Amino acid sequence: MNYRINNMKCLLFIAFSFGFMLHAQDKKTQRAKQDFNSYAYAEAIESYEKLVKDGYTSEEIYKNLGDAYYQKGDYNASAYWYEQLFNLSDITVDAEYLYKYAQTLKSSGDYTGSDTWMQKFTEQKKADIRALKFKQNKDYLQSIKKNSGRYDLKNIAINSTSADFAPSFFGEQLIFSTARDTGRILKSVHKWNNKPFTNLYTAKVSENGEYMAAERLSKKLNKKTHESSTAFTKDGSTVYFTRNNSKNGNFLRDKEGLSRLKIYRATLVDGLWEDVMELPFNSENYSVAHPTLSKDEKKLYFASDMPGTYGQSDIFEVDINEDGTFGVPKNLGNEINTESRETFPFVTGDDVLYFASDGHPGLGGLDIFATKIDDLNAIYILNLGEPVNSVQDDFSFIIDEETKKGLFASSREGGVGSDDIYSFTETKPLDLICKTIITGVVKDKETGGALGNTEIKLFNSENGLVSSSSTNEMGVFTTEGNCAKGSYKIVASKNDYEEGDSTFVIERGEDVSDVEIILTQVDKSAPLGTDLAKYLNIEPIYFDFDKYSIRDDARASIDRVLAYLNEYPKVNIQVRSHTDSRANDQYNQLLSENRANATAEYLIEKGISSDRISYKGYGETTLTNSCDNAVPCSKENHQLNRRSEFIVVE
Repeated sequence: MNYRINNMKCLLFIAFSFGFMLHAQDKKTQRAKQDFNSYAYAEAIESYEKLVKDGYTSEEIYKNLGDAYYQKGDYNASAYWYEQLFNLSDITVDAEYLYKYAQTLKSSGDYTGSDTWMQKFTEQKKADIRALKFKQNKDYLQSIKKNSGRYDLKNIAINSTSADFAPSFFGEQLIFSTARDTGRILKSVHKWNNKPFTNLYTAKVSENGEYMAAERLSKKLNKKTHESSTAFTKDGSTVYFTRNNSKNGNFLRDKEGLSRLKIYRATLVDGLWEDVMELPFNSENYSVAHPTLSKDEKKLYFASDMPGTYGQSDIFEVDINEDGTFGVPKNLGNEINTESRETFPFVTGDDVLYFASDGHPGLGGLDIFATKIDDLNAIYILNLGEPVNSVQDDFSFIIDEETKKGLFASSREGGVGSDDIYSFTETKPLDLICKTIITGVVKDKETGGALGNTEIKLFNSENGLVSSSSTNEMGVFTTEGNCAKGSYKIVASKNDYEEGDSTFVIERGEDVSDVEIILTQVDKSAPLGTDLAKYLNIEPIYFDFDKYSIRDDARASIDRVLAYLNEYPKVNIQVRSHTDSRANDQYNQLLSENRANATAEYLIEKGISSDRISYKGYGETTLTNSCDNAVPCSKENHQLNRRSEFIVVE
């Protein structure tokens, strides 16, 4: 009896203890999940890693650990936890984790592994913009290598042990954002969940180009919020800048716990920044950040996750009206924007847009890209390559087009703080003119032979001439198009041939090859009854008095007839010869027949088939003038009647 009671107590104790441990685990998991959902990633990481250390594993733990490190910008740690996730059996995760894992592998230089996981992602998300870009740029590393080596970099002296980023030009001053006066090291200042602890600073430039004496900007611009990413008008009277959603100088959070970002505008009045106002397209429900101005200051570019965004954040533009009001923000489209992050735009006077992205093929983390935006239908995007881009986050790029000097921020290894500002000098300009190469061949329809020296013209859908070239002796041509998407037509033209063309569509600047154009030879032979001597505009075929031998001066004209017969092998002719009126009619008839025969034999000897040539003498019956038997005429006028004609009969 006692044994049974004691055994029951033991079982109850074990059950209670097990239930207590489950309750404790659940409580720790809930706490970690709460921190994660509140964007307290450091706290969430600490809680989740303690759970793992205690032997707890789950799909949710590995996902959230990978995501927390991803948001912090620690891609190596993120890759480790994503690997643990994919090592679990019997799991089905969203394809987005395939993409994020592929991205994080780049930070350790494992591009082969990254490409393998990108291929898996592409197979699952065929219509995804990032998948299409990967598929179209399988050799992206070679392209990046080709663009590399264009910049000389230097870590500037005013960087702190905290985060320094978002540089901008303000006359001779450098304006930037920093977390130095909070004592915190921020790794995620470029994420939407920005913490409200960065301020705007200014630094002077010394005579040798060094930045020095960093000082905090006006309290009008710096509040108890996060401030970053400034854009100044050329006259320095107006500034656009990023700030957390706030009230009375203190930041506000939305129902999701996020303090959204907004763009504000301020005006310089008597040396002080006044009239701070937020822009009308800001919202409590999404972020608007990182402003930059066009050269004419009639457009403002910015990053946002507002409705209509393809991914986590996109680049937008909005018109600035003359009265200071704004138009409706417009997304720059899915050639530039992807399902990931496109952020920190900067636009030059030459309409070159620089921006950071982890959606386009890159080296890892955020890379910096450039594209011309004067024609959004012909977007050609280049990765700036090393050393500007690295395996970590590189962003907030600005450049002075005249001096070719600029700055950007990076979280790469070897910096002073979590994010550092680097200065650079551009030593070799980017080639941002997008070209597509179109190759093909032109052939003869009847013979199938190549047609050399054929003129080639490329037209766009609006019938505008894009480029021109010609075929080589093998009938092959190469011509350059631009990257504008749409329908194009190549027109081939050659003497004695009808024009031929080929129509095709260019997608995303892809090259086009194996274009074949077939030309049909035009039958330009003379009509029936035509005298080829007149048709070819050659000198008449004359004979000496009482002779039928071919004169030397006549051979050149007959050779022109010969060339014509060779070019048009289906043409048959009759040689018709004549005499003047001197001598009797019977003699002249025989003489004209001899002249016709001599002319025909000359052509036959030169290779024209005898079945293509007939001949006939007309004596003095068809004079060209009035010099008949009863009319006295000069030698010159009689000469005009001693001739041969070449009449087309078939």
